[in-house]
Amino acid sequence: MLTLITGGSKCGKSQYAEELLKGIVQHKFYLATMKPFGKEAEAAISRHRIMRQDKHFTTIEQYTDVNHLNLPNDSSVLLECMGNLTANEMFRNNLCLDCTDKVISDILALNRSIRHLIIVTNQVGSDGIRYDTGTTAYLSTLGKINQKLASFADRFIECVWGIPVIHKGGTTC
Repeated sequence: MLTLITGGSKCGKSQYAEELLKGIVQHKFYLATMKPFGKEAEAAISRHRIMRQDKHFTTIEQYTDVNHLNLPNDSSVLLECMGNLTANEMFRNNLCLDCTDKVISDILALNRSIRHLIIVTNQVGSDGIRYDTGTTAYLSTLGKINQKLASFADRFIECVWGIPVIHKGGTTC
């Protein structure tokens, strides 16, 4: 089962994603995609680990190629977040690549191999700001990935100020 959760910055989407998996204790994985670039990122990663420490997640740091994971078939995975994964895939080796098909293919392969996949992503492109070429390409790519994931997802939920708005599917795993 694939669940996509989106929303703006600090809207409660990650907390809601964790709540969906609250009752699951075994084979529950937190798939962290944020690369530890610098002290600020390292501090954020440390804060996130502390926040999850009593929630029975096994953390896997996987920055690209999520289809290479070998997890038990009955696993539940929370992928945090699609924005980081997209950037990591797009700008690997200092290139700016359209990675839409690769990311979608990798996600679908991961989803087929486990019981539950919950993906947290960000709403992008609605702020009206003009960005440089690389950022514009990134926003466009993440937007395309989000659209495709929403079409494949069994559930699609938008968090608005901490309130889940269900656009597709139900609320239970």
